[in-house]
Amino acid sequence: MLPFRLVYHEHYDLHFGDHVFPSKKFKWLHDRLLHTHFAVAADFVTPDPAADADLLLAHDRAWIDKLAAGTLTYQEAVQLEVPYSSRLVEGFWLAAGGSTLTAQLAIGDGIGYNVGGGFHHAYPDHGEGFCAINDIAVAVRRVQRDGLVARAMVVDCDVHHGNGTAAIFADDASVFTLSIHQFNNYPALKPPSDLDIHLADGTADDEYLERLGSGYRAALKMFRPELIVYVAGADPYCEDQLGGLSLSLAGLRERDRLVIRAALEAGVPVAIVLAGGYAQNVEDTVTIHANTAHVAKQELEHVGYRRERTRD
Repeated sequence: MLPFRLVYHEHYDLHFGDHVFPSKKFKWLHDRLLHTHFAVAADFVTPDPAADADLLLAHDRAWIDKLAAGTLTYQEAVQLEVPYSSRLVEGFWLAAGGSTLTAQLAIGDGIGYNVGGGFHHAYPDHGEGFCAINDIAVAVRRVQRDGLVARAMVVDCDVHHGNGTAAIFADDASVFTLSIHQFNNYPALKPPSDLDIHLADGTADDEYLERLGSGYRAALKMFRPELIVYVAGADPYCEDQLGGLSLSLAGLRERDRLVIRAALEAGVPVAIVLAGGYAQNVEDTVTIHANTAHVAKQELEHVGYRRERTRD
């Protein structure tokens, strides 16, 4: 068995249909991890949907009610960029419950891995860019409310700026947001994170890793978080349809290793969520996400985990 748990629900599929976001990738990744004998069935745990009380830690009541009732305005539906359905709502509620469970498990085990989640474009009062509920913010706020951690850091390595997450935590000194992303890409408006690393089109492995490592290690030392939520987007990949960076499969593995190793060496648990991935060949997206799980296992076994309890 694995030294950490994999969080998954068969209804993570958001049923986007013929859409650039391959929403079946969660099931395909689940199946890949089993069929390659990386994991066994007992390594997976099933989340419950997030309670509305948890969603309200990060979102406005009016937005939650609109999603639940299917009463989005035309503009809200257009901004979301995905077809609305009851299955969509179920999937987002489960993603938020899954990321919350992942954070809780990470605090105990050192690593938690959600085979889903990472919907970082959702704001308190609306959704954007395929994201209706910001599961990252819900998870952070829930473990803080429960007293499990006081300070959390979001390390967002999706190719797109984590605008919703940055907006939610803009005035919250207990959460540090870091986003490394392609500057000339979605979204057009990028509310400031605590640390934004803007990358030029075509940035490849060496520059990416140098800039991420420099900024991330400094932030880790300065902020001293008690939990990291790692948004491990697959879309910085050189063959991604919605990305314009040039990372290789090997470079993405080293990105994972950098984020996870530095956290574990500092005694900080890592909750991993997946976010985007739109490779021309969807098998590449699944491979990138699977590689993140492999690296997490290697690093937890290599570095180990001893939680630091050094609150101010």
